[in-house]
Amino acid sequence: MPAVPVDFSIRPALDSDLDALLALERAAFTSDHLSPRQYRQHLHSASASVLAAVDADGLLGKAVVFYRAGSDIARLYSIAVAERARGRGVAKALLAAVEAAALHRHCLRLRLEVRKDNAAAIALYERLGFQRFGEKRGFYEDGVDAWRYEKRLTDKG
Repeated sequence: MPAVPVDFSIRPALDSDLDALLALERAAFTSDHLSPRQYRQHLHSASASVLAAVDADGLLGKAVVFYRAGSDIARLYSIAVAERARGRGVAKALLAAVEAAALHRHCLRLRLEVRKDNAAAIALYERLGFQRFGEKRGFYEDGVDAWRYEKRLTDKG
């Protein structure tokens, strides 16, 4: 399969991205939405990162990561890719940026929860080296269970 050209970039999300972040949130998820207030807080928080994948036409995807003081674990709270950007490597690029940001903050592990019924996301995480280590019953607002995954991070230089 030929490589997909990368015609987008990953950067920290800005206040000016808020409307697009909210629209992506609503389009990507049927429940468990971040509110405008939560996004504004995370955009300026020392304990969070909001990354945006963008091209000339706007927002393609986003990732929200949380950090806890004194912990070597970063938590990928949310990741989403716009329908128009599927198949362009956006999720993989966002995850690589999340890993780099976590390493920059001296985190050695990245954890996440994923809906048990999200086969595509599970396959991606496993392809990228995440290991399943547990579950959370009734984790999502709609009652769906989640698998817990972790990846050990290394600085590949």
